[in-house]
Amino acid sequence: MASKAAAVLLLVYLSGSTFGIKLTGNGYTDILIAINPEVPEDPVLITQIEEMFKEASRHLLNATKKHLYFKEVAILVPPNWNKGNYSKAKTEVYDKANIIIDEPNKLHGDQPYTLQYGECGSEGRYIHLTPDFMLNDDVSKYYGPRGKVFVHEWAHLRWGVFDEYNEEKPFYLSGSIIEATRCTINITGKYIHKRDQRDCTTDPVTGLYTEDCVFYPDKQQTTSASIMYNQGLSAVKEFCTKETHNTEAPNIQNRLCGNRGVEEVITSLSVDAGVAVVPTPPSILPTFTVVQCRQRVVCLVLDVSGSMAAGSRMLNLRQAATLFIQKIVEDQAYIGIVQFTATATIREPLTLIDGEASRDKLVGSLPLSAGGGTDICAGVKKGLEVLGGDGDGAIGDAIILLTDGESSINCQKRVNESGATVHTITLGPKANIDVKELSDISGGKYHNAADGVDSNDLVDIFTSHTTSDGNLTKQTIQLESTGLNMIGWFNGSVSIDRTIGNKTSFLVIYERSPPDILVLSPFTRTYDTSHFKHDAPAKTLTLDIEGTAETGQWKYSLLNKESTAQSMSMTVTSRAVSDAIPPVMVKTHMSQQSSNGSKPMLVYAEVNQKGVPVILADVMATLKSDSGDQYQLQLLDNGAGADAFRNDGIYSSYFTELTTGKYSLKVKVHNNDGMARFSLRRHSGALYIPGYVVNGQVVMNPPKPPVSEDDLQADVGSFTRTVIGESFSVLLPPGVPPPNFPPNKITDLNAEIEEDKVLLTWTAPGEDMDQASQQQVVDITFLLRCNPNIHKI
Repeated sequence: MASKAAAVLLLVYLSGSTFGIKLTGNGYTDILIAINPEVPEDPVLITQIEEMFKEASRHLLNATKKHLYFKEVAILVPPNWNKGNYSKAKTEVYDKANIIIDEPNKLHGDQPYTLQYGECGSEGRYIHLTPDFMLNDDVSKYYGPRGKVFVHEWAHLRWGVFDEYNEEKPFYLSGSIIEATRCTINITGKYIHKRDQRDCTTDPVTGLYTEDCVFYPDKQQTTSASIMYNQGLSAVKEFCTKETHNTEAPNIQNRLCGNRGVEEVITSLSVDAGVAVVPTPPSILPTFTVVQCRQRVVCLVLDVSGSMAAGSRMLNLRQAATLFIQKIVEDQAYIGIVQFTATATIREPLTLIDGEASRDKLVGSLPLSAGGGTDICAGVKKGLEVLGGDGDGAIGDAIILLTDGESSINCQKRVNESGATVHTITLGPKANIDVKELSDISGGKYHNAADGVDSNDLVDIFTSHTTSDGNLTKQTIQLESTGLNMIGWFNGSVSIDRTIGNKTSFLVIYERSPPDILVLSPFTRTYDTSHFKHDAPAKTLTLDIEGTAETGQWKYSLLNKESTAQSMSMTVTSRAVSDAIPPVMVKTHMSQQSSNGSKPMLVYAEVNQKGVPVILADVMATLKSDSGDQYQLQLLDNGAGADAFRNDGIYSSYFTELTTGKYSLKVKVHNNDGMARFSLRRHSGALYIPGYVVNGQVVMNPPKPPVSEDDLQADVGSFTRTVIGESFSVLLPPGVPPPNFPPNKITDLNAEIEEDKVLLTWTAPGEDMDQASQQQVVDITFLLRCNPNIHKI
């Protein structure tokens, strides 16, 4: 049976081109492992990475019945490494890495872990490893051989399976027998008090062993599963199959995967389900390339055809591009500008950003007028020409393409061969979504923007194109982005928290005439319109706060002095306060980039500080279609409905109002009421092995380093963040009405015995998945009756 299940694991050939890990034959390619800039340069680290993958390839082949292995791996070293002869990176960037090597965070320490958003069978975001785990055998030995540990994490990342141990519920009752939470049930060992090595005692209330009891497995085992329980046992080389899986164990794998075994999830639910088998090649050793990102080189390729003259499109373009040049692009980057109609023209060749004068020169080269036809590929080809102007070709460089046009796209091959990344922005409802293909084949981002100053879409999109080399102190962080078509006053506030405050900027954009402005700092310093720098052609006013901005709530007011309504917006950005304090960061994305309506989509927002989850924040998502429909969703971190894990800093919701169109995604996060806290909840990760039983004696490892509230600053403080995700599309079959989804599955059912009663609690589902519901916790109490004779109960 197991061999039949494994027979569907393999892909003959991955046709097409999607950015990310690929399965070519039965070997994984396009795997990207990135090293954070905080990690000191060390050639031994690269050697250890290669050795880990070679070992992991052999273990993966064993675990998948002699089929899957690692074939091609790219190692991305940080820009500040300068002792090696590294090749120039192409489309490899830190933010798209599948595996990250970074200094330990306060929550996990050196434990290998994988960030998973929760759906069983869905790919995770990344694997996190530390330099000490990679370089120090005294650290890695408490988790097992590095290669096998990596296979454990790969199963999280690639196949969306979960741990088969449970530190919160280490024991359970199987009938009247106390068992350790594990898979398989055939793993043998001893139950011992961790302090004095006595036999464990039973808690009379729960019927389980007391909390100081630990299950120590025998070092020598006769069973070969499971890697997702204890990857450190030498006999354990496989995953649990449908036949060997322990369905009773109270672990996350059973809760989220419907009591399915790991192999069953791989073959039926994962991204590799249903693919064909091919013969394994003679060699399964992966090949490696070591690459490095250099300074950023970007060409803005801007549509100035006749349709761009409609409404305020050219104005919006200039406003957003000005912000990008003045505030977002880091020093020592190179920027070029191309405009196109039916033909393309270079407005500015590659220019080094080395001060305010170079930024002003680029802003002055932005196009002002529009007219003519549209040839998108003419602009793209001219952009590639500009990128090659530094004598190094376009490899590793980027194009930001903005168009509202509908011209055909025939330059995919040219883009693919160039080695450049193309980020595409479509403006308005009629823009050709086929340009997204240029992003798909090159690893770029795709965004769709609505017309109008009050939408602020273009500003948000250009703000999102910040540097992505893993150095958070260089990234511009968007705090506020709001717009309104208004008469009279427009008031708001934004919080500057203790993790940010450098290079803080308030940007006001208006449609026709400049407003009166008041900005009030937390300590009552007032900034008025005279403090703002006015760019009349771009219709923007900018206030740059000198030094470090005051911590606390900043209030702002805009007064439209006209008697008729005009559109205005406020955008606030800042950067990390220092290298020593990582900023609170937010990322958002959809579970799918396209949908045919067959299943609901999920909205995710991740809120953390250097990997430590921030919980109890207010998180609101806005999804806007190109037809003008707008949906507000509150994202929750309550472990119910769309959310898999309570208090893990990942906020989720289902999006069920699916209609055909292009959609944008924007998320606002704030903690104005001061409720947000850091969480101690760890992500999925390799088991820290407490010890073994050797020849009948327990050999203990040192206790796992604890994490307590004292290690984390409990009060996050007031903060505000605004981020956007990539745009997505919905295409329903013709003539088919919008889908009607059932209530979501209850995943947080809990039972507690209270004297002679059983208290059941769960979170109520919604009418459509978790929507149209207040997600209230339901309490139901049952009378507990016991009798030796079941017929008399």
